[in-house]
Amino acid sequence: MHSDSPALVTLADIRAAAQRIDDLVLRTPVIEVPHPEDPDRTLLCKAESLQPTGAFKLRGAYNAIVQVIDTARENGIVAQSSGNHARAVAWVARRLGLDAVIVMPEAAPQPKIDAVRALGARVDVVPNSQRDERAAQFVTERGSAHIPPYDDERIIAGQGTIGLELLEQVTDVEVILVPISGGGLISGIATAVKSLRPEVKVIGVEPELAADAQQSLRSGERATWDVLDTYRTIADGLRTPSLGERTWPHVRRYVDDIVTVSEEQILDAVRHLAIAGRLVAEPSGAVTTAAWLTQELPAGKTVAIISGGSTDPALLARILESPRL
Repeated sequence: MHSDSPALVTLADIRAAAQRIDDLVLRTPVIEVPHPEDPDRTLLCKAESLQPTGAFKLRGAYNAIVQVIDTARENGIVAQSSGNHARAVAWVARRLGLDAVIVMPEAAPQPKIDAVRALGARVDVVPNSQRDERAAQFVTERGSAHIPPYDDERIIAGQGTIGLELLEQVTDVEVILVPISGGGLISGIATAVKSLRPEVKVIGVEPELAADAQQSLRSGERATWDVLDTYRTIADGLRTPSLGERTWPHVRRYVDDIVTVSEEQILDAVRHLAIAGRLVAEPSGAVTTAAWLTQELPAGKTVAIISGGSTDPALLARILESPRL
């Protein structure tokens, strides 16, 4: 670890976050899903898709907001997101009576944009490459509290509460599969898990079309992809072109490997989760199941994080109508 690297989130930070968010965040269940070709082989799915906002993002957003509540009450909050973080911030803002501005990229699914607006937040839709710049502009102009989507210690600690819950729910877990994009989710989970059970394997999963994190881990250097490339994947929550400056040191220290899955494999996993597991998962949330179904992974009792379920109804209908698109 380089001396100028950001400080890593600690187990104590994650435990503090768990206490902070306990009143609003759901302790999500672990659901058993059978393999389509071998019913005796099962995958345990931590269903973050069942959170009130449809995704794990509620944990980090709430943990961050309550720590800047005075500024948030005076000048509101600003966040940038393609959907799930946006919805989480808007939901917390509504519960706490805060003004919220959410910057969303033009490629964000319309149902996610509509869901954020329905919660009362102001939505500013911008070109895909400009969401971070526009959010920073709002913060400067309004003096608002900034709630970033992933590259923040408070966000990482909030997402890490999933790891604490999981180790209590599945005491003999051996492998944990986690979606990865900007890295906030896997940074938090891996920190919690490796602090308590260092022998457990933590494997990231991302689309082949947005495989910057795999490239980063395997090369040892944080890679950045062009948004024109990462925005090709149907997994709209995993299109971030690079790991964050704060998440990258966590990934480098704690994550055992990162594997990738194809677009077809992702869609097949969405269908399998809906039919065999009775779980609605968006493509980003289904990548872990796709890896379990198709990739060579470490042996042992495996848990997949189903990170979100905010699926476009039209897309879900198409997937369910046909095993292959």
